[in-house]
Amino acid sequence: MQLWVGLGNPGPQYAMNRHNVGFMAVDAIAEIHRFGPVQKKFQGWLQEGRIGTEKVLLLKPATFMNESGRAVGEAMRFYKLAITDLTVFHDELDLAPFKVKVKQGGGHAGHNGLRSIDQHLGPDFRRIRLGIGHPGHKDRVHGYVLGNYAKAEMDPLAGMLGAVAAEADRLSAGDDVRFMNDVALRQQD
Repeated sequence: MQLWVGLGNPGPQYAMNRHNVGFMAVDAIAEIHRFGPVQKKFQGWLQEGRIGTEKVLLLKPATFMNESGRAVGEAMRFYKLAITDLTVFHDELDLAPFKVKVKQGGGHAGHNGLRSIDQHLGPDFRRIRLGIGHPGHKDRVHGYVLGNYAKAEMDPLAGMLGAVAAEADRLSAGDDVRFMNDVALRQQD
């Protein structure tokens, strides 16, 4: 069993924020792979399903970004999962918009959701880094990540989310390199 967590903030006012692209990614995966209904569990929203041969739980913490680790830690302990069973989908300032990279472990680079999970579970989980680009100056980061995607970004955003969801079987099988390659190929079409 694997736990895949999408990071974001709860509430309709945050729905289209760049910071919520992790929520968007797990929603796309749930839709494409026909996951079960949403259940309120572990201080968040949980859906169960299968991707390839693997049982996957999708979790969107409802704790706000800064406290994501509480919800993730609760789910990990309940299901007795190892850190290697955890995958976190999150926005990444240091990647060009709509680029997707997989990283095993590492720092949090100032990302409060990653920092919270790290504090609760340690840093050795797999991250799916969803590029949002950088606004150019560190003083503009806060407003940028909490800003909505622009109308002109909707098609590439949908393309990235669709590619991530369509290639999720590569992730569930642990083939991170093939996942990144296949997502990039789909985005070229």
